[in-house]
This record gives sequence, C-alpha cells and structure tokens, in this order.
Amino acid sequence: MQTVVITGGTDGLGKGLALHYLRQGARVIAVGSTPAKGEALLAEAAAFSEGGRAVFLRCDLTSVRAARELVTTIEGSCPSVDKLVLCAQRYRLFGPRTVTAEGFEHSFALGYLSRYVLGHGLRPALESAPRPVIMNVGTPGIPLGRIHWDDPQLAARYSGTRATLQSFRANDLLGVAYGAVHPETPVRYVGYNPGVVATGMPEHLPQPLRTLTKASFALLAASVAKAVTPMVRLLEEPPGEPFTAYRTTRRLPLKGASFDRDAALRLHRLTARATDPARWPPAAGPAT
Repeated sequence: MQTVVITGGTDGLGKGLALHYLRQGARVIAVGSTPAKGEALLAEAAAFSEGGRAVFLRCDLTSVRAARELVTTIEGSCPSVDKLVLCAQRYRLFGPRTVTAEGFEHSFALGYLSRYVLGHGLRPALESAPRPVIMNVGTPGIPLGRIHWDDPQLAARYSGTRATLQSFRANDLLGVAYGAVHPETPVRYVGYNPGVVATGMPEHLPQPLRTLTKASFALLAASVAKAVTPMVRLLEEPPGEPFTAYRTTRRLPLKGASFDRDAALRLHRLTARATDPARWPPAAGPAT
C-alpha cells in the first residue's frame, strides 16, 4: 500500500489529491492547520476509506520546529513514504509584514522553509519506497520575483507581493538544489505549476479583489478534479531526471535565473544554516 503525504491536504488541490489516492487504496496523511477542515476530510473519506487509511495531522507549517517534529511523527508511523506533495500556501499580498515566533517572514516560512524541511527531512523515508517522488506545487515558468540575497526576510523592503514571489522563486531553486546535494538519491523532484484552478484562494483576499478574483475564476479556472489529473500522471510516472518542472502538461526548460544551479546551492547553504537543528531544538511535546 502506498503512503502519500500532502501538505495543504484538507483544501483545494491538496484535498483533491488526497481523495483521489484514498479512492485508489493508498494511505494518505493530510497535513493542515485547521482541525475543522481535517475533520471534514476524514468524514468525506470515511465513505470509501477503511482501516485508518486517511490520517489528518495538524501542524503550523510556519514553524521550523513544528515542521521538524512533523517529520519525526511521520517517520515514526510509516516505514516509507512513496509521494510527498507540497501544496500548503496562504497568500499575504496585502497588509503589514508578519514575522513568525522564530523570526522568519511569514511567506518565506510557510511557502518555502516548510517545504525545505519536509523534503530533506523525509528523504530517508522516501528512499525506502520503490519509486519516490516529491511534487512541489508553485509557479515554475513564471519569471516574476527574485531572491533578495541581502535581505531574504524583507525587513527593510517588504511588500506582500514581493514576499510571495520570492517564496515561489525559492522553491524553483529548492528543486534544483535537491538533486545536486543528493546526487545518488532515487527521489524524483517535480516543480509543478497547476495554472489557474478554482480553489478557495480568493477567500483570503480583501474586497473588492476577492469578488473580482472569484468572477475571473468562474470564467477561466479549471476545476480541482480536472487539475488533479495531470498531477497524478506525473506522480505515478515521474521523469527519470532528478529535477523537472512543469506548467500543467508542458515540460519547462531548466534555463535562466529561476533554475540557476549556483544560486540554488547558495540558497541551500543559507537555508541549511537558518534551519539548523542546533538552532531550533525539539519542543517538549510531540507533533499533533
């Protein structure tokens, strides 16, 4: 039986993938921050999932410590992980800069650091599976934003858009670096841009942008069910290269600043220092 771990697995694309794999007989660990959404997923899954194959783990993925504890919890309950899908994101395009309890800018912490910690932390469990794959859901193929090397936490020049775009670009480089620092790993890393999908994302936007975005979604966005299909295809038949990037069904060339190997390794070193376990020791209690 496959084990599929999905962050953001209680809503939108993450939930769509969770329900798909549960219907296929897999064990699915859906990670989210909202208990009500987790309970709703488990209730929906109960109709076709038996034997505890659907699991909800509550986790604040803005916390490095919590992400590391999540890795420990998953490793303690699963001999291997076949697929890790990284979907958790919450856009903060407006409003003031928000810093986590550990001192990281919110978008950098949730949209990038959590994915770094989980991808590298679960590597031993992934490598125990016969055909392991990580899918990092973001925006490869959209050349907007950059890494602010002199101020990655945007303490001096913050805007919500700048922070969000930096987290997207960081994830492109994360995929490039993964294979470079683990050259012998069988894990295949896929950066994936799903395009415009009808999810609950507009609910987090202020008015009148919320109404305008919902209207555009109604006209242009693919349904979750439709958007999940090419994702499943890649998860089941990942390319042979260590890292690939897609925008829906189109494979992207790994060219330009978004996929620069030197920049990827530079960001990896910066992130490794920022997430060093010696800096963030485990808390007293287990992850819940």
